[in-house]
This record gives sequence, C-alpha cells and structure tokens, in this order.
Amino acid sequence: MIELDEIDRRLLRALQQDATQSAGALGRRFGLSQPATWRRIRRLEETGIITGRRLRLNAEALGFGVTVFLGVKLGRKGQISLEDFERAVSAIPEVQTVEHVLGLYDYRLRVVARDLSDFERVLRRRIMTLPGAGDVEANVLLSEERMPGPLG
Repeated sequence: MIELDEIDRRLLRALQQDATQSAGALGRRFGLSQPATWRRIRRLEETGIITGRRLRLNAEALGFGVTVFLGVKLGRKGQISLEDFERAVSAIPEVQTVEHVLGLYDYRLRVVARDLSDFERVLRRRIMTLPGAGDVEANVLLSEERMPGPLG
C-alpha cells in the first residue's frame, strides 16, 4: 500500500466525480503543473489504486426502467462449478453485475429490465434456467444515491 498525501486524495475525489477531467485541468485546480498531475495519476494507476475509468450509462434513459437486485442460491452445490455459473449468468445482457457473496445467497445480481413483465421474462427464461440456479430473492430498486466512497 502506498502513502497518499492530501493532493492524492483530492485528485481521487475529483476523478470519482468526473473521470474525464484532463491532467491540465486538475493541475490548475490543485496548483500543480500538468506533468506533475499526470505523474501522480499514473502512479495511482500503476499501484492499483485507480483500476480503470468507466462510462456509466443511464439505464432508464435507454429504456430500462426497472432495476432489481437478485439474490441467487445455488441449488446443487458441488455439482456445478462457480465458474460455470458465473460465466453463464454473465452472458445474460440484462445482468449488469455478478457478485459472489457470503450469506443466505451465493450470488447477488444487478438486473435491468424494461418493466416488471420484462424482468419476469428474464428471470424465468434466462436466470432460472441456468445450471445450478436454486432459490432466488428479488428486491426492486426504488431509488439510488451515489456515495462519494471511502475518501469522503
């Protein structure tokens, strides 16, 4: 783990808000030159603190008005590999994230659908037919707040 100073933390917070900001713009904002800012960002990437920059799409604007968190318990543990289940569920376009978790369920999925009947179709025809899929619990997302993360 590398030592982060206050400028590193400020850069990380700024990039969390908008990862498209240039090193020059960030440098001007924090009193650094463009090359110094670029070197700091590069160091944060090389040490694994910054693992990428992702484009976030607005699912609702794309016609996917329903988001469901789905807990999935594997029905036949030991008869299906976790990798096989993960590979199969990751191939479903409506599944945005696949998280292997500890607790009542083995996996937590984030699924988007056009509406509830579309979600039911995805659940019945795609997810429940996966090898090893057992009990499921669905929680429909009502609202979401983006939190700034561990840097505050």
